[in-house]
Amino acid sequence: MERFEALRISKADAGQNVAWEDITLVDLSDGDVVVRVSHTTINYKDGLAITGKAPIARKSPLVPGIDFAGTVETSTHPAFAKGDQVVLNGWGVGEGHDGGFAQFARVKADWLIPLPSAFTPAEAMAIGTAGYTAMLCVLALEAHGIAPAAGPVLVTGAAGGVGSVAVAVLAKLGHQVIASTGRLSEAEFLRHMGAAEIIDRAELSERGRPLGKERWAGAIDVAGSHTLANAIAMTKYGGCVAACGLAQGFDLPSTVMPFILRGVTLAGVDSVMAPREKRLAAWNRLATDLDRNKLAELTVTRSWKDVVDIAPEMIAGKVRGRVVLEVA
Repeated sequence: MERFEALRISKADAGQNVAWEDITLVDLSDGDVVVRVSHTTINYKDGLAITGKAPIARKSPLVPGIDFAGTVETSTHPAFAKGDQVVLNGWGVGEGHDGGFAQFARVKADWLIPLPSAFTPAEAMAIGTAGYTAMLCVLALEAHGIAPAAGPVLVTGAAGGVGSVAVAVLAKLGHQVIASTGRLSEAEFLRHMGAAEIIDRAELSERGRPLGKERWAGAIDVAGSHTLANAIAMTKYGGCVAACGLAQGFDLPSTVMPFILRGVTLAGVDSVMAPREKRLAAWNRLATDLDRNKLAELTVTRSWKDVVDIAPEMIAGKVRGRVVLEVA
């Protein structure tokens, strides 16, 4: 196959180098399906990989990008044939396996799902791992009986990718959403997405009491650390907190008191290695429970060549909603 463009991270003793390179399929990780990538996106994890703020890249050189959508170019697996439209989220792609910031990707067929008929490739990447994770969190809350009548649901990091989709989905399902954000300038945007109340993340980001006033029946947290501890401490009796991120930190400075005195459940949500059945369930629910007009409003479209510039903005918390990257 002809040479094609890819963003590659290469590591050396002096640090890492991030550059656009011309490569061939021989340079990519092994797999039984080759996909011509049409759209990708940038997630917080991609920002960490490109900026080197965390050791996300586990091989060198590596094509980052944990998400992509495109068309099958070649396949030696019976599940897919040339011309099939597919989506990939996670599975260590963009971490230990070459990912989506390239014109072609080669991956295992078991990691792919057919592009849901409700979405275009661009819409699938507007959702991306962030939106798919948000839906997994909603499913986790529902599995623990958190219905709209139970009380409000807190969403931390509400102006970000996971948070903005979570707010939109929860609001459409009838929940009263409390949106926590460090960007109060985005309050109007969050109310438009469906938030009933906006709170400053500073209310949750410092060390709090082991048990606080019961404020919400459920929560979706992307921050970890003190934010997650406070979210748990203020969850109502029998409530549930779905934790899916560590933007503030990977520690959990909490106690067992909310769990044994209020019967609170902490549900860990993993999107990377989630089994196929969970993935399909999440995408099927997104097709019915995510307002596509709201999805369009929380999404901006950029050239894939902008991803290196967007990465530090992502880490600094300056990116609102979702970014779709069109691959040349």
